[in-house]
Amino acid sequence: MTTVYVPLDSVAVALDANAVAEQLSQAGATVIRNGSHGLAWLEPLIEVQHNDERIAYGPMTPETATGLIADGVLKHPLIDHPLCQGTIANHDFLQSQHRLVFDRIGQDSPLQIPDLADVHKALAMPPDALIQMIETSGLRGRGGAGFPAHIKWRTVRDTEAPRKYLVCNADEGDSGTFADRLLLEGDPFRLIEGMVIAGHATGSNHGVVYLRSEYPVAENIFKQALDIARENNLIGQNVLGSDFDFDLELFVGAGAYICGEETSLLESLEGRRGQIRIKPPVPAVSGLLSMPTLVHNVISFAAVPAIVRLGGETYRDLGIAPSSGTMSFQLAGNIKRGGLIEVPFGITLREMVEGYGQGTLSGRPFKTVQIGGPLGAYLSQQDLDARLTYESMTELGAGIGHGGLVVFDDTVDLAVQARYAFEFCELESCGKCTPCRIGSVRGKETMDQIISGRASSQEFNMINDLCEVMDRTSLCQMGGMTPIPVRSAMERFPEDFVQGTSA
Repeated sequence: MTTVYVPLDSVAVALDANAVAEQLSQAGATVIRNGSHGLAWLEPLIEVQHNDERIAYGPMTPETATGLIADGVLKHPLIDHPLCQGTIANHDFLQSQHRLVFDRIGQDSPLQIPDLADVHKALAMPPDALIQMIETSGLRGRGGAGFPAHIKWRTVRDTEAPRKYLVCNADEGDSGTFADRLLLEGDPFRLIEGMVIAGHATGSNHGVVYLRSEYPVAENIFKQALDIARENNLIGQNVLGSDFDFDLELFVGAGAYICGEETSLLESLEGRRGQIRIKPPVPAVSGLLSMPTLVHNVISFAAVPAIVRLGGETYRDLGIAPSSGTMSFQLAGNIKRGGLIEVPFGITLREMVEGYGQGTLSGRPFKTVQIGGPLGAYLSQQDLDARLTYESMTELGAGIGHGGLVVFDDTVDLAVQARYAFEFCELESCGKCTPCRIGSVRGKETMDQIISGRASSQEFNMINDLCEVMDRTSLCQMGGMTPIPVRSAMERFPEDFVQGTSA
């Protein structure tokens, strides 16, 4: 009986992967639902096993699946079929990647317990040696700020307290980002392994994964993965035969973007409204239930097993120090080939947009790419040769954030996008501080005047003043980062802001 792999991730399911899987099953195939390889433009991308080779076909529909079955795809490879992608590992989109976090994704069912050698190795190491390895690796938070991970780990380890916690921020709300979802749907054990290792290193015996409510597929898979992890002693008492106890639970948020900020997330976990906490103290000293808490995002934790496997020096030598290791970039928007690209830091924006992405889907000229989510900077054609490192992006007034890249062609109006930044902040603000709560509303109103052609120099001065106040006095990065897309749009695309304005 022929085995066929059909992805169960959200994008594939939205494009009728379930119907395709049912057709193949009725035709006599053994169907395994796997994670996505990250080639979003080819979803649903199925793989048909013939002997030791898996031949990929995509993008599939129920109609094309019927045709493939009739043509005998379950009996022999259809190499000349227009939907045939060959062996997926040889696809040019994947061949040039360097996957350490996503190396297992798409290979099998996400609920297949993996080899746990990395965890065994980590549990045999003294906690201080593990933290030193993380420091040597140069790992920085992959959720946005790029803060050195070892500082958080050591702070939690060294802070005296009756209990310590790990919190994984899986509240992935930035536009154009989907790496967390792909991992949770396709390889949830990678996150569990990373959290177990981090728990051992920091002296934490309990972890919580705070999941975005809009990810029901990830929720279902991760719950099952937790049960399997307990059955295999990956979590629970005496993890993998060691003297370390560690338990893990899933918490589903209520859909607030502000809870992607770590202190708002902690407030939500404690049953309160998601609002910013004033720092200090930082969560590593006083976090969940006022206990020392290590807060990382999904990819930060998921990078840890590879560091244990390779060693800190080898991991550090990937990328361009101090931007070390690999980053999971996500390519979205008006792009011909969108998807996930895991590569060492240092690749250029041009290689992303024109190489991996193959340019705009519309075929029209490229105009801008927004990097780092809805509050990230808009970069222009002149910026495409910049390297994707924390340092290079900072020089451009941008940030890598969670690695999301959203591409636009020449039909986009950057004045409208600047207005959207203010509107987004207005809708998502927790309301605790005046610069964010009021500044976003005044910014949107002023942008309306500019867009309608009723603005004078006074309105442009107002935008500049609002941006300065929000940047300098907002309690958190929700208000503090809103000026980034506004300023970058005005600086790089001034022509979009002056048409029709009055003197």
